[in-house]
Amino acid sequence: MTASPASTDEQHLSADLAMDAVTLRVGDLELMSSYYEHALALAPIEEKSRGGGEVHRVLGRGGVPFVRLVATPGLPAVDPSQAGLFHTAFLFEDQAALAGTVLRAAQDPRSRFAGTGDHLVSEAFYFADPEGNGIELYWDRPRDTWQWSNGQVAMDTLYIDPNAYLTEHLTDDVSSDPGIRPGIVGHVHLQVGDVDAARAFYIDTLGFETTVGTHPGALFASAGGYHHHVAMNTWNSRGAGPRAAGLGLADVAITLPAREDLDALTGRLTRAGIAFADEGRSVSVKDPWGTPVTLSLPGTTTDELLAR
Repeated sequence: MTASPASTDEQHLSADLAMDAVTLRVGDLELMSSYYEHALALAPIEEKSRGGGEVHRVLGRGGVPFVRLVATPGLPAVDPSQAGLFHTAFLFEDQAALAGTVLRAAQDPRSRFAGTGDHLVSEAFYFADPEGNGIELYWDRPRDTWQWSNGQVAMDTLYIDPNAYLTEHLTDDVSSDPGIRPGIVGHVHLQVGDVDAARAFYIDTLGFETTVGTHPGALFASAGGYHHHVAMNTWNSRGAGPRAAGLGLADVAITLPAREDLDALTGRLTRAGIAFADEGRSVSVKDPWGTPVTLSLPGTTTDELLAR
């Protein structure tokens, strides 16, 4: 859906936004590419080499990019106490698709299983990839079952027995080939140094709206009444300063419906005195810890994605 100029909200991001492929800097491109292909049943979409030996590879399902891997060997490893990525969350359309991908991820010896969570609005399973980047695999419960109070959605973290879940929801087709079922990047959860600074940037300036603001050390936000498109926490990274060069998260990508939405965003950034780059079809900005966030118009080509 394309928003008309009259419908653009000057204070908030469009309800029709979508999260896009997350970019990770990786030390071992072949290891990481193999992991995402086999553990998450993603397929290579396109690859491009840039100057200095840097190689970009996009992987996804059904031609939809999920992750962009940028080979940058020699950088320091992911530091779990610094600002950056907590996890990238991949959303599947039904419980069978989720179960098939969870089984594949659990069977890969390179996966590090990190737990489960019935969040009331969703069901989730957590892993870490071989270089320490967090991954969430999840399915949303129907929106009419979500409970809201005073503008905030009820969420919790209850245990899910993974073996019982697979027994109940796994089907033969997704068990043999989970990649046949589509999915998208549903949300991105970040590590930050300070929740108040995160609120000032992601909500007051970028234009997300708070969905859970009472959880200790964390903040959840979205556009259009989703439970969350982004989350920020200080559970491992309280007090962290600007990020040093290293492996891990290199870009959070968001798609907005129309140029008018980008114009409203640049107005908010200008009023806040935050530097940004406007390339016409995209606007790039860094959060207070130096994590790049790119907001683009629909139809971004793989070449444009690779050129970022």
